[in-house]
Parts: sequence; C-alpha cells; structure tokens
Amino acid sequence: MKALYDFLPLLLFFTAFKLYGIYVATSVAIAASFIQVGWAWLKHRKLETMPLVTLGVLTVFGGLTLALHDDTFIKWKPTIVNWAFSAILFGGLFIGEKTIMEKLMGKQMRLPDHIWKKVDIAWALFFLILGALNVYVAFYYQLDRPAEVRQETWVNFKVFGILGLTLVFAIVQAVFLSRHMEIDEENS
Repeated sequence: MKALYDFLPLLLFFTAFKLYGIYVATSVAIAASFIQVGWAWLKHRKLETMPLVTLGVLTVFGGLTLALHDDTFIKWKPTIVNWAFSAILFGGLFIGEKTIMEKLMGKQMRLPDHIWKKVDIAWALFFLILGALNVYVAFYYQLDRPAEVRQETWVNFKVFGILGLTLVFAIVQAVFLSRHMEIDEENS
C-alpha cells in the first residue's frame, strides 16, 4: 500500500498526460504532491526528505513549465531530483559516522561499515546515471521525430523506464545485501 501511496503523484501525472496533455499533467502532479506531503505531515507530524525534495523541485520546475508554457522545465525535474539524491549520498560519505543508507536502513539490517559505503556509492552512481538517462531521453532521443512523439516517449520513460530501472537496481542491491548481512547470534 505504501508503494502505491509513494507513486500516486506519478500515476496521476501519467493518467492526466494521456487524457489532457503535459500541462494538465504537471498541474495534477504538483497538486498531488502537495496533498501527499500535507497528508504525511498531518498523519505523522514529520516529513521525509525524499518527498520534500521531490515536491520542491516539482513545484519550481513544474511552476516554470506552467508559467512559461514550456515542457523543458518539467523534463529536467527527474534529473534534478536524481542528481540531488546522488549528491546527498556522495556527501554523506564524508559527513557523520554513518552513511545515509545506514541511517535509513540500519534498524532493519546490520551490515559491515565498508558494505554500507558500497551501498551508498552504488545508489549515488545509479541516481547519477538515471539523471543522465533522463536528459538523453528528454532532449536527445528521437530528434528526427515530431515534438509530440518525443514528449510521449519521455513521459513513458519517466513513468515506466525510470520505475523499471529502479526496481531492477533495488532487486540487485537486495541480492548483494543478503550476501553481506550480519546474523544476530542471540536471535538465531
């Protein structure tokens, strides 16, 4: 259920795009993200970093898309978000005693410190590459095709390509992590 909740703005964006186009879809995504963050605040009285970063970037770049009636800005949003996550993960390697991923997942599993660093580096590189892939699909792929076709290709990549790549990468990471998890001798 949480996965559906997390992806609700994306699903609403996709549906609105198919029915009404990029500008209505952008408005729907911004509204859905505000509602999602507001609901999380009302329910838990705290906010997670990822939805806040996404909301901030979506509001700025989506707002520019709507104000200037130019889809270039909304196409940059996934890249900016992914590169921000990459920078946070890389920066976390040098700040504090624990890596970012250990802070996020350390209560669920125990791993050696050097493995936590590898996990952070792997995710940081993944987000960096994902952002670059978005730039390629949004601005350089199918340049010989009409703008509407390129826009639809980008939306499909944003929804299914990025989501699919993230799922595959998460599965690969889970397999990697399972080989390195420390077993608690008291609970075995």
